Amino acid sequence: MEDGFTPSPRSRVKRFGEFGHYDRKTLFSVLDAAMFATIGYVIDGQAYATPTIFWREGATLHWHGSSASRMIRAHGEGQDVCVTVMLVDGLVLARSPFNHSINYRSVMAFGRTRPVTDRAAKVAILDRFVRRYFPGRLETLRQTTEQELKATGLIAMEIEEASAKIAASGPTDEPGDSDYDCWAGIIPLAQILGSAIPADDLRPGIAFPRSLEPYGDGRRLDGVVGALVPANGS
Repeated sequence: MEDGFTPSPRSRVKRFGEFGHYDRKTLFSVLDAAMFATIGYVIDGQAYATPTIFWREGATLHWHGSSASRMIRAHGEGQDVCVTVMLVDGLVLARSPFNHSINYRSVMAFGRTRPVTDRAAKVAILDRFVRRYFPGRLETLRQTTEQELKATGLIAMEIEEASAKIAASGPTDEPGDSDYDCWAGIIPLAQILGSAIPADDLRPGIAFPRSLEPYGDGRRLDGVVGALVPANGS
């Protein structure tokens, strides 16, 4: 699919197939609204699922970690992985236990990992990671040391195929269930940002930066990070 991913049996949404989406616009909007993903992989016959922060550049996903970690070492050798994200948007309360559900946005993406080892490329991608989530901040920080760069493993995964599954509706009750004297509806659910807490040793007079004002008290996290995607992330 020119504007999306052609699903195979491993990525096609089977249960409630009408909830499935394969176009890049929908898939990327869910990925961009999430800061954390779960990376599924196998080492020596043992399955693992590691939650980690990630970011997207085009159709490539990146994550990083300690270069000594089992996950980074394994992914650096090249592995087939499955990356998932899920955002829960609401609790759906029906009039029977069976029909209770949740509203959510999720993505399942498949690809093969590769390490980013070229120093210049590694620095540039990690810098873009900081700019992705914390605009205007990189220029105020001290530079990464060679030791810190060496201790950080960086992984890239080109999305080979992916699917999104989105549920966004009210309760679906059985015929006649509306006669029950029981409340039914949706309880919205979201991660909400709190007030910024300054470091204990922050020098007086250093104000919260204007560039980070999107992370304002009371705002939804998915709305903030989804809106911070740079132009080259499309």
